[in-house]
Amino acid sequence: MAKAIRSKKILGEKEYAFLSEYINNPSPTGFESDGQKIWMSYMKPYVDEFLTDPYGSVAGIINPGTGFKVVIEAHADEISWFVNYISPEGLLYLKRNGGVDHQIAPSKRVIIHGRKGAVKAVFGWPAIHTRLSNNDNKEPQPKVDNLFLDCGARNRKEVEALGVHVGAVVTYEEGYDELANGFLIGRAFDNRIGGFMIAQIARLIKENKKKLPFTLYVVNAVQEEIGLRGAEMMARRIKPDVAIITDVTHDSTTPMINKIIEGECHCGKGPSLCYGPAVHNKLLDYVQQVAAKNKIPVQMRTVSRSTGTDTDSFAYANDGCPSVLISIPLRYMHTTVEMIHKDDIEQTIKLMYESLLFLTPKTNLSYFK
Repeated sequence: MAKAIRSKKILGEKEYAFLSEYINNPSPTGFESDGQKIWMSYMKPYVDEFLTDPYGSVAGIINPGTGFKVVIEAHADEISWFVNYISPEGLLYLKRNGGVDHQIAPSKRVIIHGRKGAVKAVFGWPAIHTRLSNNDNKEPQPKVDNLFLDCGARNRKEVEALGVHVGAVVTYEEGYDELANGFLIGRAFDNRIGGFMIAQIARLIKENKKKLPFTLYVVNAVQEEIGLRGAEMMARRIKPDVAIITDVTHDSTTPMINKIIEGECHCGKGPSLCYGPAVHNKLLDYVQQVAAKNKIPVQMRTVSRSTGTDTDSFAYANDGCPSVLISIPLRYMHTTVEMIHKDDIEQTIKLMYESLLFLTPKTNLSYFK
């Protein structure tokens, strides 16, 4: 077993500066290329070469050319909106791009990514005085078909003059920040925190001069939020022998979450592992052994039918690929204030890193040997 890396913090100011830049950069589903370029620039010193595909997924490759291929993977995209209709009065109506939560939208500030660059706008919403004085005395609830953007234009012509068009993508303005007691908040920690963590694993392999007995593909895939599509393409292209996926999962300790349904998971208490059909039982057991030997705390949960993550795409690709999911606890998923804990970031990186160092092409993952 490789020596654990618990004696010192593996993330410093330089790494958190990259995380801030990476989180604050918009990377909406289908439009991930700007974020991918930032990620590739950071990764360049730590990998031997890059593999890209037509839709924008990227793999940094370490030790290319061996006969055994291992993937560590996260997804690069964030939920967002599309401009769907521009009214004669210059207001913009929208469609979802991924599972964006319409209930948090009223009064939010956004960026419209138009042909002439970024355009600032807000989700307009009637004042409380007018909502309470309507005829049936019932307050309206935000829905996709009654939400609209106001960018300050007075008519459709002025909207179009700004470069805004039907199909322009819209992202929230909120960005990265730090709260008390090691908590971080940001838009799109789901799942650019995963892209950050796999980049740190590549860095640690390089800085610690580790020689892997296999080819490692560090994959940052696109279009997870609309059906795991980027992972599907990369799984078919790479044809890995083993895949270790990282994504976020729900912290179930805040109000209005049912632990009977979601299980129990706490921010700050370590990465979450899960049982489920797509999760390979022997690979999961192996990761649990690595966690125990390195004194890395883990939390357990279950999933029904699918994991809802890129794990499913890798597990069932090609002739089947032993796959495991290592998740980081997160509060307030698919809002603009997704919250994670620094300790979980460190421990998730350590667990994935140590698992890679222990893995070899001879590791027995067959159920029949």
